[in-house]
Amino acid sequence: MERVFQRCCGLDVHKMTVAACIRIPGKRGRRDQEVRTFGTTTRELLELRDWLEANGVTHVAMESTGIYWKPIFYVLEGSFTCLLANAAHIAQVPGRKTDVKDCVWIAQLLEHGLLRGSFVPEAPIRDLRDLTRYRKGLVHERTRISNRLHKVLEDAGIKLASVATRVLGASGRAMMEALVGGTTDPTMLADLAQGRLREKLPALREALTGRFRAHHAFLVSQLLAHVDYLDEAIQVASVQIETLMAPFASEIERLDTIPGVNRRTAEVLIAETGADMSRFPTAKHLASWAGLCPGNNESAGKRMAGTVRKGNRWLRTALVEAALSASRAKDSALAARYRRVMRHRGHKKAVIAVAHAILISTYYILARQVPYQELGPDYFDQHHAERARRRALQTLERQGYKVTIEPAA
Repeated sequence: MERVFQRCCGLDVHKMTVAACIRIPGKRGRRDQEVRTFGTTTRELLELRDWLEANGVTHVAMESTGIYWKPIFYVLEGSFTCLLANAAHIAQVPGRKTDVKDCVWIAQLLEHGLLRGSFVPEAPIRDLRDLTRYRKGLVHERTRISNRLHKVLEDAGIKLASVATRVLGASGRAMMEALVGGTTDPTMLADLAQGRLREKLPALREALTGRFRAHHAFLVSQLLAHVDYLDEAIQVASVQIETLMAPFASEIERLDTIPGVNRRTAEVLIAETGADMSRFPTAKHLASWAGLCPGNNESAGKRMAGTVRKGNRWLRTALVEAALSASRAKDSALAARYRRVMRHRGHKKAVIAVAHAILISTYYILARQVPYQELGPDYFDQHHAERARRRALQTLERQGYKVTIEPAA
């Protein structure tokens, strides 16, 4: 088999050690191979880099193993062409008949060009990824604490969530702070309601009648303090993200024109995919990388249901949230797409279809530097006019009608 890279190295990464195998040209056309083991501290990784440079290595490959590949990749990426290979792809390559070390097998695959590198963004995008993922974790933690707060109120017989839409809104917060302060009179608590919630004063008095004890007051005070901390942490993280997003201000504005996509979702799209779409040959490649493309399950000419594969869960979560919002938009092609798919495939598949459409739009918006163009709610019916006409005829015929179509004058 033809050798693509003459001087290459394969790395088998572990938590405490990394095994390195270099393959370089030897005497009389043979290949020389050497295997060494290094630690994963910064000093030892620098020794690994010096050893590779001394042997003239140009390409380095390693498997994606948890987070342990990151310090090694970051130390070597400035001096060599680094490939981060998917472990599942390496396992699918046939030909490993002997029990050789992983680093040797990776080096042999790299030598013959049989490895495909995963997408590893530049340092600024990696920083944005860390921040947006950290903020998402804080939001999840806040939701968890809010649910615990609801449970404590239910345990105390306080049915505030049954009347107020937002328990942690201004009115609900004032009532809970009054409860913590020792006020248990339902009338006094209900009078703290603000805005449209005052229209429900009788129901509030009924809901705020419970057995709120000192034990509940302690738990609620701690949970409210935790919510305040998380709100502050989310705000601080958002400010830092906004600072790092300054070079991508125009991209954020364009993505914000997509129905269902707000600024926070646009920040996640930039952080997870990067603003440079040249890394993905087509929009289909981006959808496949994100795990939002339809599954391929066909046998004997019959196509069966195929589930989406695992991809970037942070990106998919943001797109699904945007799709749920876009499905409720008025006069939108995305909402029309949701309704078309939902009729015969169900809610979940319809949401994934809309998320896929949003990601495809994201690709072209970033690649062509253009804003989103709304196609209108009747776009799919016009694009598939014959299919829509046949579907309408079949619906009427199933109901017992005989239909004749005549074109309008």
